[in-house]
Amino acid sequence: MKKIALLVAALMVSTALFAQTKWTVDKAHSKIGFSVRHMMLSGVDGNFRKFEAHLFSSKEDFTDAVFEINIDVASINTDNESRDKDLKSDHFFDVAKYPEIKFKSTSISKSEGKNYKLTGNLTMHGVTKTVTFDLTLNGTGQGMTNHKPVAGFKVTGTLSRTDFGVGNVTKAMVGDEITIRANGEFGQE
Repeated sequence: MKKIALLVAALMVSTALFAQTKWTVDKAHSKIGFSVRHMMLSGVDGNFRKFEAHLFSSKEDFTDAVFEINIDVASINTDNESRDKDLKSDHFFDVAKYPEIKFKSTSISKSEGKNYKLTGNLTMHGVTKTVTFDLTLNGTGQGMTNHKPVAGFKVTGTLSRTDFGVGNVTKAMVGDEITIRANGEFGQE
């Protein structure tokens, strides 16, 4: 009986030590942005104002992290109301039919130092593709108000909008390559 009790206690301690911890994005200190070429002349920058993001990890270096991100496509903002309306229409994102962009990571591998390759499934405009982004762990610390652990990440990479069926305009008008830049501060729950 004593052995069973010790085994159960050991399993409970092991589970507590290696349990996945949930982290939630601090939206006041986070941003999901993008850039695309216009008429092969200039770049247009934008972002999504509404999104949810979580990560789950049991390791201090986040090498087992799983990122989950949901973006409200209707929150797209390029500082031009007319262009934003067009981007929401069926010419581009068709938010009435495809209101969300979703990403869930499937693997993370350490490159060098605090740099990683983050691979996962991205669903946009009804199409799901495996994509890989560069991920940098900016640092960790302690939250100023709740004193819980916080971590900051930067994500960069590129996507092909036509791979996801976004935009029925020529690549000369709106570039195919979309540059992604996101910064996220996550707090441990």
